[in-house]
Amino acid sequence: MGRWMGRGLWLLPVLALAAAGPAPRELAQSVTIYRDTYGVPHIYGPTDAAVVFGLMYAQAEDNFWQIEETYIRALGRAAELYGPSGVWNDLGVRLYETTRRAQEEYQRAGPYPRAIAEAFAAGLNFYLERNPRVQPRLITEFEPWHLFARHYSPVDPTTVGIPTTAVAAAYPRLAALLAQAPAREPAPDPREEEGSNMWAIGPRKSATGNAMLFLNPHVGFFGVGQRCEAHLHSDEGLEVSGFAIVGAPYLHAGYNQSVGWAHTSNYADTVDVYREVFDDPRNPLAYRYGQSYRLATEWSDEIKVKTSTGMDIQRVRLRKTHHGPLAGVLNGQPVAVRSAALELPGLLEQRLAMAGARSLEQFKAALARGRLAGTNTMYADRDGNIYYLHGNAIPRRSTAYDWSRPVDGSNPATEWQGFHELAELPQFLNPVSGFLQNCNSTPWLAAGEEQVSASGYPAYMAPEADNLRAQVSRRLLTSRETFTFEEWARAAQDTTVLKAEQTLPLLLAAWDRLQESDSVRAASLSELVAELRVWDRVSTVESVPMTLFMRWDQQLTTLTRARTEDPFLEILALEQARARLEGDFATWRVAWGDVNRLQRIHTSGSLEDFSDYRPSLPVPGAPGGVGIIFCFNTRTAPGLKRSYGYSGNSYIGVVEFGAKLNAASLLVFGQSADPSSPHFFDQAPLYSEGRFKPVRFDWEDVVKNAERVYHPGE
Repeated sequence: MGRWMGRGLWLLPVLALAAAGPAPRELAQSVTIYRDTYGVPHIYGPTDAAVVFGLMYAQAEDNFWQIEETYIRALGRAAELYGPSGVWNDLGVRLYETTRRAQEEYQRAGPYPRAIAEAFAAGLNFYLERNPRVQPRLITEFEPWHLFARHYSPVDPTTVGIPTTAVAAAYPRLAALLAQAPAREPAPDPREEEGSNMWAIGPRKSATGNAMLFLNPHVGFFGVGQRCEAHLHSDEGLEVSGFAIVGAPYLHAGYNQSVGWAHTSNYADTVDVYREVFDDPRNPLAYRYGQSYRLATEWSDEIKVKTSTGMDIQRVRLRKTHHGPLAGVLNGQPVAVRSAALELPGLLEQRLAMAGARSLEQFKAALARGRLAGTNTMYADRDGNIYYLHGNAIPRRSTAYDWSRPVDGSNPATEWQGFHELAELPQFLNPVSGFLQNCNSTPWLAAGEEQVSASGYPAYMAPEADNLRAQVSRRLLTSRETFTFEEWARAAQDTTVLKAEQTLPLLLAAWDRLQESDSVRAASLSELVAELRVWDRVSTVESVPMTLFMRWDQQLTTLTRARTEDPFLEILALEQARARLEGDFATWRVAWGDVNRLQRIHTSGSLEDFSDYRPSLPVPGAPGGVGIIFCFNTRTAPGLKRSYGYSGNSYIGVVEFGAKLNAASLLVFGQSADPSSPHFFDQAPLYSEGRFKPVRFDWEDVVKNAERVYHPGE
């Protein structure tokens, strides 16, 4: 079967759709999916809606469990499945009126986004129809408006300073159930950065004179938010390759023949907390605003909670002010949360406009829609342009207030004053340095030392610091005059450990001092210190010094947090690291790859445990907090000697925009979450070795490397 399989029959389905809406069987026959040798779906169809139908069908083939899980949570039905542990999620969905917002956006949508939403639902429902052995846990039929529910994700109150106890105080009927939920405020590990890397170089830094792009999200390997790869080709003009978030009907970041883009998260203030004053004894819904009062809105809702005896229905009364829902009570005062993401419908249209852009002008026009909250964007194109934008949907506010803390909701001066226009945001276009980078870091050093002054921007717009990943990125990008594509790909998985360069001199100096005061103690560590002294500060799976450094750094962090008083704190941390390694492995000479492992468990990340007795692979990466590009965060558990990756480099892509697109990519495990699939773990060996697989973009290349060709449902 070829690209034009059934093409002569496409006209009739298209005409039928125009008259009567989506017809799943006809849509399926109009779409062809080419699975390449890594299982990546290349989806060809006559319309954008047709390829979205095919994309969702292909995603369901690869990971229906996670798609359903995503929408169970987005629709506020987690407690129906998981009992009290799901109440926190479901309360948030009701507080932020996700269902109402999603349904209203779908009803207001124009013909194009409606067609996309309908194709999204049709693709998933057609999968269930054609695969009756797949038994949904809750969602037996997807509706088009479900898509928009993902765009109205509730703000976790704990991320904006509202603890669980404050939420329970606002909704006492749910207090007992909230207390049964998993802890909401675990002590954070500053080394475990959930973030991303992205770089671009222009012609002057490229050996071929072509712009290049590096895409690298650092997100969870399991659960909601996983990445999957796809290539979409519509006869209406949509042609793009890259990654989608599982459950989304568009690519989150990617590239076509002309342009490409990547994202990192930022810390721009897009969510604010308002202290509301309810002090009118005659009207409990009245809250102060200026010299008078406004009335809060109160409504009732219910949460279904699975119990050992059946389904319990918890009824709850909710309130909101004009600022947003009342999410808690702090110091006896109700607080409302206002979120930019909840006030800006149209995210779907912006995402599709970005994917369809063919020039810088078109891409900036898509960004000017201003619907991306908490997101930075890196861009490169075939014309040699590179561009960086810090933020997108950022509310405009008075600079007289500290927006990192709750503000007085009764003061009209704390109101948002609309949103910043694109031209008002920090951005760079074609800097003379020839490169741009961002790693969840300050925008002022995006182009190296060519700083844009922060003085012209409000503090709430770019509060990020200069982190170690950004520092090592700038060093890599300035380390050579130009990059070939092969050098660009190697840099994208670099394992230099910048923190080791900065902190090991402290340990070596402490050991030199120890020799003078306690030569016996110093001698007991001499072999370890010798290993660290000659180490090149580059992580490999064979490296014993990398293991020593990471264990030492972890122990030193623990001791420092505990305010341990010891004149030789660095020495004590090294002794503890040695004891830990010897306790687990009977020797301190342990290669990094022997403890730092990649293992694929159930897609949830929680229904199956990591195991030292099941197959896994060594990985040279490490947490981004140590200043390494190859970001790989791990966790261990009682009874385990090894640590296993749960987040970090989830997708890696490198692109060169020449006359012909040149690209390579990698997913952390493989395309399919089905353990019986050959694509469950087939990319993992490449990941372990820091290598890429080729991207198939041209039609001839897609056909030549097709492992399977079929219509959805076959």
